Amino acid sequence: QVQLVESGGGEVQPGKSLTLICKSSGFTQDYYAIGWFRQAPGKEREGVSCISSRDGSTYYSDSVRGRFTISRDNTKSMVYLRMNDLKPEDTGNYYCAADRFGPLITAQSMCAPGAQAEYDYWGQGTQVTVSP
Repeated sequence: QVQLVESGGGEVQPGKSLTLICKSSGFTQDYYAIGWFRQAPGKEREGVSCISSRDGSTYYSDSVRGRFTISRDNTKSMVYLRMNDLKPEDTGNYYCAADRFGPLITAQSMCAPGAQAEYDYWGQGTQVTVSP
């Protein structure tokens, strides 16, 4: 059974850090790009960070670049999103998703709004709340 399970969310104060984990099972993560997306109340889901399977190249949205770091450990079938210096605007439900994008697809393209429909697998999400 294919599953993506997110964990690591919680409620923190501004300036604090969290590490989200996306655990894959039922498929070989090595061959899949992984994206982290988030959805805030009343807003559309947006791409936060994506990492390719081919060369491990990464992409970050402008709002998180320099604060978030995505990494993958295929031996553990896990992808991590380290989030530093969290801000209230980072609040939302965070989802990970997996897809076998073709070799010409960049990590930036994997995070584009139009790419979300291409992802084969999605997790259920983990809530992140940043408040004083």
